[in-house]
Amino acid sequence: MKIKWLGHSCFLLTTGSGAVLITDPYDVEAYPGTLLYDPIDETADVVTISHQHPDHNNVEAVGGTPIIVSTPNSHSEAGFSIFGVASYHDKVAGAQRGDNLVFSISADSFNICHLGDLGQVLSAEQVEAIGPVDVLMIPVGGTFTIDAAAATRVWQQLSPPLTIPMHFRNSKCRFQIAGVDEFLAGKPSVERAGASEIEVEKENLSAGPKIVVLEPAK
Repeated sequence: MKIKWLGHSCFLLTTGSGAVLITDPYDVEAYPGTLLYDPIDETADVVTISHQHPDHNNVEAVGGTPIIVSTPNSHSEAGFSIFGVASYHDKVAGAQRGDNLVFSISADSFNICHLGDLGQVLSAEQVEAIGPVDVLMIPVGGTFTIDAAAATRVWQQLSPPLTIPMHFRNSKCRFQIAGVDEFLAGKPSVERAGASEIEVEKENLSAGPKIVVLEPAK
């Protein structure tokens, strides 16, 4: 499977058969001068939406006629098995920022977990519902999501072989959130890929936990 980070919380997953899923497409026009990624111009079979904020729900930007998945429980679309787990966008049961969906996405024998704008440490019930994770996409910037400390706790809860940070401040995201370095501090096996895309194979996941920081493609 190929995993490409378009920016923010938006990833493009491409299976061996060529099926494409996009997570949380952003709308740069909603955040002028702040969200500086290039506009999305990708085509997909499936789009997952973790919550209805403009930096995560810009389905109109995605080409083709994708199936939109924005509800909990089980979905099977275009070769992807998708399970949405209800969670919160904040620490106070959604009272500040509402709900968030965590998506467990299975394809090509991989289990990929996209946490969306998770704002809480997971409960035991949520960890069980998510199930085993091969690749974790985790927000680490804080303010609007879990911060580095809480992200570290979630990372420990899910114990993925491969973790890809997202939703952090960088040259193309000027939100008042932290960069990625605080989350990376003290963790072993950190790799800065220097690219926006990686190809994941099962044998690559057997060497132990690794964190890979991608460069935004847009």
